[in-house]
Amino acid sequence: MPFHRAMPGLTHMALAELEKVGFLKFIISQNIDGLHLRSGIPREKLSELHGNSFREICSSCGKEYVRDFEVETIGLKETGRRCSDLNCGGKLKDTVLDWEDALPPKEINPAEKHCKMADLVICLGTSLQITPACNLPLKSVRGGGKLVIINLQPTPKDKKAALLIHGQVDQVIAGVMKLLNLKIPPFVRVDHVRISLSYSSKKRRFMKWKLRISGLHGIKAPLPFLESVEVSFPDRPDLKIAVLKEQPFLLIRETLRSKSFIISVKLNFGEGCGCSSVELDYPMDFQDAVEDFDYGIENVIQSLRNRAVEVSTCGHVSPIERKRISESRGTFTDYAIVTSLVKHECIASKPVVLTSNGITEKRCIEPLEDEAGDSSKRARES
Repeated sequence: MPFHRAMPGLTHMALAELEKVGFLKFIISQNIDGLHLRSGIPREKLSELHGNSFREICSSCGKEYVRDFEVETIGLKETGRRCSDLNCGGKLKDTVLDWEDALPPKEINPAEKHCKMADLVICLGTSLQITPACNLPLKSVRGGGKLVIINLQPTPKDKKAALLIHGQVDQVIAGVMKLLNLKIPPFVRVDHVRISLSYSSKKRRFMKWKLRISGLHGIKAPLPFLESVEVSFPDRPDLKIAVLKEQPFLLIRETLRSKSFIISVKLNFGEGCGCSSVELDYPMDFQDAVEDFDYGIENVIQSLRNRAVEVSTCGHVSPIERKRISESRGTFTDYAIVTSLVKHECIASKPVVLTSNGITEKRCIEPLEDEAGDSSKRARES
């Protein structure tokens, strides 16, 4: 699976739920995959010490941009894009550290603060060998807090831990969620696409127009989840169907100016998506009769997620916003699409080894029962 199709796993989603209900106060991550953000962890409750492959930052005003594609550079280099703030326009840089780069204060300072405040620090699946991140949990211990390490192999900090669990993180966290009587929420991935239509303003019998399928982050920004686009004309059999296989997806045609019609756009998804395609109808009206709207991106996304979970399917699509194109005649419409739905219900039963206060014991992971009383493979500590 390509990097951009990686999705939050069971533990990611469990942590998001623990934050939502108030148990989890802060997350410190050394990963650059951006999965904690995608799981729903608020940015202000997350330190990504080594950066995020999908995040850019303005070198002038500090504004952050989270992309739906992997940023092309690493090592805090300029990406070639600029800040969209009209009062700034500064150059954007990637946020992924190279070996010689120091940890950014914006990430390390809150991490240190929360470790000092924490009653409990839980280290999940880390070797605790990369400095200075590996020393952060000890700040809690020095302040009277407790340290729990969940990792398959020993770590250099094991002696400082109140509890060691040599097991798989997903199994242990699934057990924690069961004991807390909390459900692990599904992950619903929502991707975005912009369909724009522009045409000449010259008053002629025939009108030359351009149909472009792009991302919300600019016409040159890649759409990694799209493999190809098919454009057809249901009520105009005289117009030839077009198949666009390379990005940027652009179709240029010339038709009679006086006739309005519908353009059918079929988006074919790539590997890793939960559905193969969706179809959208886009109105072609040279008289600018289509009305603008803005439904609010957060409202649309939440509605789509609720619908996907309710019926356990992906492929749901909804328009977000439609506006006039200022540079030329035409319109663009932004859409949100549910491209993946992952439910976390089963975990294989395996024994784990726990060490506490110098006493080591092996405990079984029992199958859990679902709401109907049937035994499943989800696990909790016996």
